[in-house]
Amino acid sequence: MQFIDQSEIQVKAGDGGDGLVAFRREKYVPAGGPSGGTGGRGGSVIVKAVENLQTLLDLRYNRLYKADDGMRGGPSKCTGASGHDRIIEVPCGTMIFDAETEELLGDLVELEQTVCVAKGGKGGLGNSCFLTNHNRAPEKAMPGLPGDSRMLRLELKLLAEVGIIGLPNAGKSTFISAVSAARPKIADYPFTTLVPNLGVVRKPTGDGTVFADIPGLIEGAHLGVGLGFDFLRHIERTRLLLHLIDVTSEDPIASYHTIQDELCAYDRGLANRPQIVALSKMDAVDETVDVEAIAAQLRQISHAPVFKISAATRQGLDAVLNQVWQQLDQLLDAQKESEAVKR
Repeated sequence: MQFIDQSEIQVKAGDGGDGLVAFRREKYVPAGGPSGGTGGRGGSVIVKAVENLQTLLDLRYNRLYKADDGMRGGPSKCTGASGHDRIIEVPCGTMIFDAETEELLGDLVELEQTVCVAKGGKGGLGNSCFLTNHNRAPEKAMPGLPGDSRMLRLELKLLAEVGIIGLPNAGKSTFISAVSAARPKIADYPFTTLVPNLGVVRKPTGDGTVFADIPGLIEGAHLGVGLGFDFLRHIERTRLLLHLIDVTSEDPIASYHTIQDELCAYDRGLANRPQIVALSKMDAVDETVDVEAIAAQLRQISHAPVFKISAATRQGLDAVLNQVWQQLDQLLDAQKESEAVKR
């Protein structure tokens, strides 16, 4: 399945039905009067977040979404039937923008959350609505109003609490495959991972936490170099970043600075996001490498906890996950306190 996280579509709400000019004609009712009904309301276009979608792939092949028009008013003052709404299903985490004005119309972060992106037109009034003392037989009816029409830009930002970041071949995919049921492609060459991978990691309490394996960032990612520019948006919603650094690389400290510089350049507050640093591939480290010195230097630079792990042998994974759970609980408590103060 292709991972599509951006799409442009056109939406057109239904037009309102026209009002009707009609008169009541019955035996023994010599002055029935006007009886034309009002037209039905046009259907609206509604975007809805659902659980069974992970990408915007379906929207890539269907670019026009139109709701039904309202029906014309009927005799005997009957209102025309309203048009059916058009429901567009998208994954959770989808942001909806007006493609022309860049106005944010909705941010669907919860299941079953909806936003109306194009409102159906009102039905036109029938001639029965124009009856007055001065005009007992109006022959006037109104046409239905047109429904809204607009171009939309949809952007998917994955909903994950923990984002796994690092240079290509830092061991991110191996890590997420070791701690969850996710099975991303793993190989010994850069840019093995071409799309974000999600994995659910179970807490000791049994609850699941979503981890996102973000494709490798490189220097200049915020400018569009490599794959980072396309996928940096997917860590904007994360509450905690797990920064993996290949301890077997030529300069682990430089690797750390490269990623941090890209987070700062991309902005959106990513550089200030709480982080945990982990030196990966400890099973392949050379004896000549002073791992303790590297870890101490990283602690001093990052002011974050630094762990030594090997996803292949599961060395240090429990310690890292315990730190993740601890920091997530602290962030949740801080959020609750902040909300309590606002109230």
